[in-house]
Amino acid sequence: MAATMTAPAKAATSVFAGVPEAPPDPILGLNSAFLADETPGKISLGVGAFRTDEGKPYVLPVVKRVEQQLAADPATNHEYLPIDGLPAFQKLSAELILGKDCTAMNEGRVVTSQALSGTGALRVGITFLARFLRTSGSPPAVYIPTPTWSNHRNIVPDAGLGDARTYRYLDATSGGVDITSMLADLSDAPKGSVIVLHGCAHNPTGADPSPAQWKEILTVVRERGLLPFFDNAYQGFASGDLDADAASVRLFADAGIDMVLSQSFAKNMGLYGQRIGALSVVLAAGTPDVAVAAKAVRSQLKAVVRPMYSSPPAHGARIAVGVLGDSANYAEWKKELAGMAGRIGDMRTALKAALDANGTPGDWSRIVNQIGMFSYTGLSAQQVAYLRTKHHIYMTSNGRISMAGLTTSTVQQVADAMKDAVENVVKQE
Repeated sequence: MAATMTAPAKAATSVFAGVPEAPPDPILGLNSAFLADETPGKISLGVGAFRTDEGKPYVLPVVKRVEQQLAADPATNHEYLPIDGLPAFQKLSAELILGKDCTAMNEGRVVTSQALSGTGALRVGITFLARFLRTSGSPPAVYIPTPTWSNHRNIVPDAGLGDARTYRYLDATSGGVDITSMLADLSDAPKGSVIVLHGCAHNPTGADPSPAQWKEILTVVRERGLLPFFDNAYQGFASGDLDADAASVRLFADAGIDMVLSQSFAKNMGLYGQRIGALSVVLAAGTPDVAVAAKAVRSQLKAVVRPMYSSPPAHGARIAVGVLGDSANYAEWKKELAGMAGRIGDMRTALKAALDANGTPGDWSRIVNQIGMFSYTGLSAQQVAYLRTKHHIYMTSNGRISMAGLTTSTVQQVADAMKDAVENVVKQE
């Protein structure tokens, strides 16, 4: 009797076979393209990370020393931190941004939780607001500046508040803040709306409101009953002065209003990969039973964190405490910060001078008028693509340059390439 032949089983198709590919991140995807480019002499001006004048990553000496001390300390371990992080870090980070003499802190109106750098702080903060902030029974609208850091547009809907709305921010002609349009848009925002503000060194424009303009913004926020959410990624890295860079946040905190703020130690301590940041909720001055309210807020922040990532990383938080909590280390850190900010300022001056000297059409004063890591050059997406294709110079499509990516040996090369792009690529609006 002939054996019965059984047809081989058809291989099952994966249930994930139809998953569409996500678009590349506009910043990290740019860095991947740069790394894949094998052209000698290529230049990366995209990712916001500090580089030395040799174009190398920089580990702050004070950070390196604290790491060595932690490694040598037999008490150092790798146990879990509490859900809301290292208590010493919470206190020191809040004091750094709000000031040691902050009335809100002294009155127990500040609730601080360690977070996964600035991104994690924003994500936890927006999720918390989505759960508990209500205007006429509905979740609040969230307003972000246009332009802004691209991840703001991702975080807001992922946290459950739908697509963010926008308010006008940049004067495209001058490269400065369009304060008139900004105030008009904030005045039209519904009561209870969340307004995301960059504390200093606005990303991507490098354009910050003046002290007088910050007072105007505060007036509108108070009159309209808006909730400010400050994103602080560059304290000390903008002007080189920690207190000057915190002035906008402290102005609002001193006003006695509700506010939320995020902090990142990626830039100012060079702790990019350690993912160290903080989220603070500041309760209004008239809050009854403030200790009870603060305890409840902390419990709900922890309830957001627990299913998201359970607890934050310990190593970077201990480094930050070793810097912030030691007077000698803190003084050294301030000097190192001033040096980093100074190098970026030197690159601004050098690039503008090179553009002026080679006759690049246009007014490039915005480069030196802006502040912080980035300069919003005004180059079009077509000109940026031309720079990448012909000159292998990489920057984001909106024309943002990371000034920390420039060096004394590449400034002229970049300036000459920019001249070529401006003269030979028609700018399309």
